[in-house]
Amino acid sequence: MNRIITIGREFGSGGRELGKLVAEKLGIAYYDGEIVAAIAKRSEMAEHYVEQVVEQRIMAYYPLTVGNTLSMINQDFSVNQSIYTAQTEIIQEMAQKSDCVIVGRCADHILAEMHPLRIFVYADMAARVARCRARGEKGNGGQTDRELEKRIRAVDKSRAQYYRLYTGQEWAARGNYDLCVNTSSMPIAKLADVVAAFATVE
Repeated sequence: MNRIITIGREFGSGGRELGKLVAEKLGIAYYDGEIVAAIAKRSEMAEHYVEQVVEQRIMAYYPLTVGNTLSMINQDFSVNQSIYTAQTEIIQEMAQKSDCVIVGRCADHILAEMHPLRIFVYADMAARVARCRARGEKGNGGQTDRELEKRIRAVDKSRAQYYRLYTGQEWAARGNYDLCVNTSSMPIAKLADVVAAFATVE
């Protein structure tokens, strides 16, 4: 069976960077944005729209605004469900192809029968704000720390809702993961060495 590593991550925690470095150190495939592109191609939907669904917000699962009709809600639900179905198929295909690291997108749940190493990456808020600012996170130009913190919490909330919707579990619950990694005070490169070594323990 292939060695599969899945990475859930808080926004701004450096989970993507950690996953990429771990994949490089182990010499295995790394999948992140490629999944969105593949979903868009398979579902024949715009890549930007697919990214919104799988990364940033639940569309009409929670009809909180006045004026949504039942038919509109059902249509949005059907579209979003088709995206998740395509996502599931693509992630399974990637995992069956070779050893790999897969970031986000409920991969830990989708690949449960393959027994992946399930990692969750987190950090304290100050470290996450600093990382977002340092990497020039899209849309943070001129934002205060308080505004960045608000955005970070909003993204985390959306990820938690999406994960709960499709897995029935809590996104950041320790019991759902084999290893939780705090990136607050240690360089990502050093943590990648530790995680790569952990991943190779038989």
